[in-house]
Amino acid sequence: MLKTVLTIVQLVIGIVMIVVVLMQSGKEAGLGAIAGNNESYMGKAGSSADKKLAAATKWIAAVWVLVTLALCLIP
Repeated sequence: MLKTVLTIVQLVIGIVMIVVVLMQSGKEAGLGAIAGNNESYMGKAGSSADKKLAAATKWIAAVWVLVTLALCLIP
């Protein structure tokens, strides 16, 4: 039962991670590339969103790894 639940959780986390990674802008395609290097409000908002998405990706990936390790340890 626990293995089934963890497998479903791992699947959901994997899908969420894919969506978050696809939402991130590329290095040249971000708002900074469109607006230039000025420090306007839009430039700061874009970089803040990119930073939040990058941080979310790291946390989601860490949880995914932990769930994967838990699945490996369950007999």
